Amino acid sequence: MDNQQELFPLVDEEGNVVGSATRGECHGGTMWLHPVVHLHVFNSQGELYLQRRPLWKDIQPGRWDTAVGGHIDYGETPEAALLREVSEELGITDFRPEFVGKYVFQSRRERELVYVHRTTYDGDIRPSATELDGGRFWTAAEIREAMGKDILTPNFEQEYLRCFAEDL
Repeated sequence: MDNQQELFPLVDEEGNVVGSATRGECHGGTMWLHPVVHLHVFNSQGELYLQRRPLWKDIQPGRWDTAVGGHIDYGETPEAALLREVSEELGITDFRPEFVGKYVFQSRRERELVYVHRTTYDGDIRPSATELDGGRFWTAAEIREAMGKDILTPNFEQEYLRCFAEDL
């Protein structure tokens, strides 16, 4: 289960830290803006790796999502958080991230400042058995077919359309 007392930075829309709050507060409907990092992992065939979220997650359990997504810890830079999360979730340390952009994502219970990255990677992926419920590469056609059917997270669907629409 997620640690509801974990401390997150609160940020403005530029990413400047303006305070701190717990995971429980940030995910409890306060709509306090907190930062996260995402990494989209493509292989050289253009397929996109997606992770399956475990059923115990407090947000979007059991749905397919961005290969790597994680909160930036209080006092941590987005770059350090990305390296940490990729290592923890996929066991990858030898990749070259490319910054795609950042935007504010809002759902009914939270607001996140999302730092989006991508990479092309054909090496070994070892999804964390404790943080993920597996993962696999998807073709653009498979992603297109799954959209809007409660298979993928709404966050992923919106981000994919925003950042990689040409792949559809």
